[in-house]
Amino acid sequence: MKQFILVAALATALAVPTLAAAQAKPANTSLGSVTIAHKVMADGKPLAPGTYQLRLTGEDAKPGAGQTADAERYVEFVRGGKVIAREVATVIPAAEIDQVAKSRKPANGSMKVEKLKGDDYVRIWINRGGTNYLINLPASS
Repeated sequence: MKQFILVAALATALAVPTLAAAQAKPANTSLGSVTIAHKVMADGKPLAPGTYQLRLTGEDAKPGAGQTADAERYVEFVRGGKVIAREVATVIPAAEIDQVAKSRKPANGSMKVEKLKGDDYVRIWINRGGTNYLINLPASS
């Protein structure tokens, strides 16, 4: 009986890290490159127009009221191998995107950059595997 308890405890101890690893989000997943033609703010700082690599981090942003824990993720703006800024992206599954976005969504595996009404914001919309990532950046003068 003692051997059975010992084996069960060992199996449980080994299973916990495996479950945690299975639920971990992949870090630094490339979302592709984006060209931003307008001056915007990201991470509270001006982000110059240009081309950036976008990298999804494994870090969730703190969810707002009524949001699930994985509703927002951090995205890094990388240029020349250096992280220039990071910003929060809203994560929207394919099944829910039509309820949220009014404009035509980008095709799977692509992205679009658009100015929003009033030119106060620039939206970067990425569609990867049916999951949509929306990054809204305030315009900067």
